Amino acid sequence: MILTDAMNDIEKLSNRIRGLIAETHRITDEKKMFGGICFMVDDKMCVGVTKDHLMVRFDPALNDAILERHDAMPMDFTGKIMKGFAFVDPENLRTRRQLDFWIQLALDWNRKAPASKKKSKGPAVKKKK
Repeated sequence: MILTDAMNDIEKLSNRIRGLIAETHRITDEKKMFGGICFMVDDKMCVGVTKDHLMVRFDPALNDAILERHDAMPMDFTGKIMKGFAFVDPENLRTRRQLDFWIQLALDWNRKAPASKKKSKGPAVKKKK
């Protein structure tokens, strides 16, 4: 029962995020990542939902200010804090205004963020004639 509730919570939050982003941007992809789902905008990681938190990507220059907020915590998957990323507990996302703050923060950075490097499929091979 607890697992089902968690899946419902992830889906509900994902639907809220989809709706907010769709008001002003086009989601280019949704990828399974971090044990949840990541929303790509303009082919760049924007926000995501893990099994426990909202994951937000934002301007790394704002890192200290964002992490001073009571509702944000550092994103740490590998034992190293990732600058420009934060987790937000769903308890702090109950209202549209609360969620909208984080989505807008991510979308503002998304506009300026460098595109990720595409993985190469290897060198082009010329066919012999």
